[in-house]
Amino acid sequence: MDDLTRLLDRIAGIVWGPPMLILLVGTHVYLTFRLRFIQRYLGRAIRLSLERGAEGAGDVSQFGALTTALAATIGTGNIVGVATAVASGGPGAVLWMWLTGVFGIATKYAEALLSVKYRITAVDGTMAGGPMYVLERGMRNKPLGVAFAALTAVSAFGIGNTVQANSLSTLVSDTFGVSVGISGAVMTALTALVILGGIKSIAAVCERLVPFMAVFYVAGCLVILALNVSEIPATVSLIVRSAFTGQAAVGGFAGAGVREALRYGVARGLFSNESGLGSAPIVAAAAQTRNPVRQALVSSTGTFWDTVVVCLMTGLVVVQSHDWTQGIGGAALTAKAFADLHGALGPLVVTVGLLTFVFSTILGWAYYGEKACEYLFGTPSVRVYRVLWVAAVYLGSVAPLPVVWSAADITNALMAIPNLISLLVLTGVVVDETQRYLWSEDGAGEQARPTVP
Repeated sequence: MDDLTRLLDRIAGIVWGPPMLILLVGTHVYLTFRLRFIQRYLGRAIRLSLERGAEGAGDVSQFGALTTALAATIGTGNIVGVATAVASGGPGAVLWMWLTGVFGIATKYAEALLSVKYRITAVDGTMAGGPMYVLERGMRNKPLGVAFAALTAVSAFGIGNTVQANSLSTLVSDTFGVSVGISGAVMTALTALVILGGIKSIAAVCERLVPFMAVFYVAGCLVILALNVSEIPATVSLIVRSAFTGQAAVGGFAGAGVREALRYGVARGLFSNESGLGSAPIVAAAAQTRNPVRQALVSSTGTFWDTVVVCLMTGLVVVQSHDWTQGIGGAALTAKAFADLHGALGPLVVTVGLLTFVFSTILGWAYYGEKACEYLFGTPSVRVYRVLWVAAVYLGSVAPLPVVWSAADITNALMAIPNLISLLVLTGVVVDETQRYLWSEDGAGEQARPTVP
């Protein structure tokens, strides 16, 4: 088992290596310029995302679709992943992670737009969409659609279920002394109550859970930073300076150059916000929206909240603590950084953050996985998938699964390849739709008159 884990770790290192990072970042930058820096519409997009009323065909409100996507996106990567990036790449990794989020907004916009445009109405009357339908109906390449759906269905059980459940049960055991069996049973029951009701049930829970967990975590980070406000200018200066000059060895930190800062910052940023992986567009296709552009704008705010805001908060706290200089990383670095900056508040913020982030991820990825299964095997398979999903939550809670984590890391990365192909091939479609609904003289989101590009 150890040999298999090491082999999978090496493969994961390859698939998440420079070629993949260059392809993802290159797509972010390319789409940003082709879409005339779509990020400038962020304010309008945020206003649209707060509207909860039905305005077109779909299963859930635009806000419900966004919070469900954020539920799956905001997870351990926002807390532990950021610390890992700083421990390996130095403080400069925080800036590169932040910039990855800024440019990733364009990719999240494009993939959501295509998923809404090419979505279908399933046999049971619900909406079905995502990169698999974009590949089949937009590119006329069903084999790639099948490949994406298969990778998504498998990856969901790993990165979106068992490893998340294990992280949560372990945290509860270490913090409160509750056995993993008890916490696993409770988590399994809660998961069943939510996901067996389908996307409307998932969205209803996420609409309440996601705003609470995000506001609580960001507010906690802001309080901690405010208590050490005199250190903020030096912290920001260190992050910016290290991003372009590297960070020399200090304390137990071995030192890292610009290349390491760039590599780890970009990798963890991409892993956190999922822009380009093709997961979030699956739920974007279920949104009630009058045209693809409106939901695309709403979906694009997910990357902003996830990386530009939440990851940045974690990064500032971790760098300000200086615990990264002691040679520790991951969850240990996060816990120590928050505890050292404020002994009482810090651990509470981390604990509540992880509890809510992990549970929400399980809910969000449940929908991604079942829609992939539906594409492969039809609507009747969804019920079976949900039952298996609930069972996997308990399995992940009580049994450490390092092999599953490594395998999921690989399939998660491979999901991006067919999705990025569709984005690059269909960029012209994205531009045309944006021209029709956003760049026309009637303004964004209205039934504007088509204009010539």
